Amino acid sequence: MTEIWFQAALWLGLALVATLLSIYLRIATALSEIVVGTIAQLFIGALLGATVLAGNSSWIQFLSGAGAILLTFLAGAELDPGVFRKQWKQALFIGLIGFFVPFLLCAAVAYWGFGWTQPASWLAGIAMSTTSVAVVYAVMLELGFNNSEYGKTVLAACFVNDLATVIALGIIFAPFTMKTVAFTGAIVAAAFILPWLTPRFFRRFGERPSELEAKFLMLCLFGLGGLATWADSEAVLPAYLIGMVLAGTVGKDHALIRRLRTLTFGLLTPFYFIRAGSLVSLPALVAAPGAFLTLLAVKMCAKMAGVYPLSRAYGSSAQEGMYTTLLMSTGLTFGTISALFGLSHKLINESQYSALVAAVIGSAVIPTLIANAFFLPRHLLPDDEESSKAVREDNTARRSISGKHQI
Repeated sequence: MTEIWFQAALWLGLALVATLLSIYLRIATALSEIVVGTIAQLFIGALLGATVLAGNSSWIQFLSGAGAILLTFLAGAELDPGVFRKQWKQALFIGLIGFFVPFLLCAAVAYWGFGWTQPASWLAGIAMSTTSVAVVYAVMLELGFNNSEYGKTVLAACFVNDLATVIALGIIFAPFTMKTVAFTGAIVAAAFILPWLTPRFFRRFGERPSELEAKFLMLCLFGLGGLATWADSEAVLPAYLIGMVLAGTVGKDHALIRRLRTLTFGLLTPFYFIRAGSLVSLPALVAAPGAFLTLLAVKMCAKMAGVYPLSRAYGSSAQEGMYTTLLMSTGLTFGTISALFGLSHKLINESQYSALVAAVIGSAVIPTLIANAFFLPRHLLPDDEESSKAVREDNTARRSISGKHQI
């Protein structure tokens, strides 16, 4: 256990450094954690050994996976059902075009440009077509867009994009079995039962120091996540769906959402984002940067060609359209999952895997930096009065929680 405690201290120390850098550089914490993980893996590995920062330990993989699940759930819970019903066409079309254009172009470049095999090329198209709900939500939460109609619409489009990615991965590579049927049935049942059960269960047993609400939600998320992996799907997919169906109940409980954010951002997501950065091998990229740079450029150009005109057609200004396009160009969770799926099933080799993962993680950092530096729609940011109101609500919720705990 001694080694585990020191290793945990190292990872959280890197998370603290990343947070300080994000404050100093005025960038999202998620992005700084990815970059810190990439650099730390190179230097700490050279000084203390590669195993010190290795993310292959089961406990690190669990914390990382739990962070992705809870972060994705929170992103789904932030969706306003009214906004989604109003903007569903925009979210659907932007999400689908954001998937198909980079999927086809990146697959074509991998097949005809790099000479990859057909399965490897299709996998490259899938990995590079993704959008990162985790990164987009983390950025919007820090800026305050998560409570706006604009932010909710973009998050919904990101979900549609990633859902198309999961479906494509399943149709092309994963066989449709009885496990798939069982998983689909469980998701449908949960979508109908949980919105009815959750508020009643919370009213009867909730609002106690034991944090029953958080335990109940994590039970549902981890249980469905385990069922998803059993069915050869991904644990984060049911998390977003459950977040969406509970947006009208859990999403309106601001005190509960803040407590879940504290757990997620304070402990879990640093392991997720730092581990994602540590997967990149800088020496391998320096030795052969062609595939990485080409795939990253093609993905960003493809998203630009597909998402930007559609955003403008739905009434976004040039600045808003460009910001939406760049956020939709991000990728992380499903991109790295797709690449790892290809490597474990021997659809791609280690060199192709490194190029894909580097391009995916590069797309999590570069488009977001460009978006926030040059195209941030400041007119959509919450004004000082709204920010002060949010702070007052937060303080009231904290005092209420504190009082309940004292009782």
